[in-house]
Amino acid sequence: MSVELAPSELPPRRLSRPVEETAQRVSVHPRVKALLPRFDAPFFQAGLAGYSDGAMRLIARRHGCPFCVTEALLDRTLLNGGKGRVREDPDLIASECGLGEVDDNRAASVDDHPIAGQVMGTHPHEMARAAELLLGMGYDVIDVNLACPVKKIRTSNRGGHFLKHPDEAIAVLRAVRDAVAGAVPVTVKLRRSFDDTPAMAAAFERIFGAVNELGYAWSTVHCRTVEQKYLGPGRWEFLEDLVSRSCRGPGSDGPVIFGSGDIWTVRDIFAMLDQCGVHGVSVARGCIGNPWIFRQAREMMAGREPSLPTIAEQRQVLLDHHELACVLHGERSAGQRMRKFGIKFAAHHPNAVPVKADFIRCQTPAEWRDVIERHYGAHGAGA
Repeated sequence: MSVELAPSELPPRRLSRPVEETAQRVSVHPRVKALLPRFDAPFFQAGLAGYSDGAMRLIARRHGCPFCVTEALLDRTLLNGGKGRVREDPDLIASECGLGEVDDNRAASVDDHPIAGQVMGTHPHEMARAAELLLGMGYDVIDVNLACPVKKIRTSNRGGHFLKHPDEAIAVLRAVRDAVAGAVPVTVKLRRSFDDTPAMAAAFERIFGAVNELGYAWSTVHCRTVEQKYLGPGRWEFLEDLVSRSCRGPGSDGPVIFGSGDIWTVRDIFAMLDQCGVHGVSVARGCIGNPWIFRQAREMMAGREPSLPTIAEQRQVLLDHHELACVLHGERSAGQRMRKFGIKFAAHHPNAVPVKADFIRCQTPAEWRDVIERHYGAHGAGA
């Protein structure tokens, strides 16, 4: 999926205190912690189509990401044994990428848990069967995507389509909940509505209410509409209002709400937690080519200044990410996939423009390594 990879013009944030203070005060909602003890910080890596595969997730985890979501996996593709049945199996990823037994690889930090398998589809019974498959594959959470704004997804009556058809959405949510039957938490990804009309705002409220009545563990709410896609700024004030209307404090019985939208830097994570009052933050485009955002967030929580990645750290991540991509996708496919990551990784380099141009031209592992040697080797930093 093609998404805007630079921030739109953002409105000023209304913060109650400096983000450094917020960072040292935040914690994980106790209900989330009880369900997933290793989900130990109030932020996570979102599922982002075309990006958040096993390679990206493992790199994020090595830099402090406590929880990840897969790309949206189509129910029919899962049922037919396609993508998701093999390439996204979290334990198979650990085995293949570590080239050994799964338990050994967990000890060696090749562990893709805790993880949510995100499923997207049309019909309740097919979504239920796909959820059962993901449960059998060892996912820790089943996440239902009712948010994807891509036109071909909506015209197939999937993703964001459901936000204008609340009865259909609720039927899917109930079917997945019943299929999982309490074995693992079920969660949902939403957008604030299909469009900005009052009718669609009311549809969102119906769906959001049903999510909580059906016992979903949490909702991740993106603060743009489906029609808005990824263009223009998100409305953080919508999240702020939703939380204030729905929740009465971190220990209340109200719904757990995670926020999504316009998280580009580590400070944005804590700004959203402060202004919106959400219980956690979904980091999507802001972590493409930037796994250090999770390390920086933990540094800020510990009262330290967030550290920028050194050239040596950038080099190692580039090599590791490419190696994992080759294992999972094969060298030819990895070469094509990694170009879009290289574009974003290049932004951290002091000579970002020529580095980006060289990554764009990469097609083979040899070319990838050559760019790294020229720009990230002992004489390539340009600093």
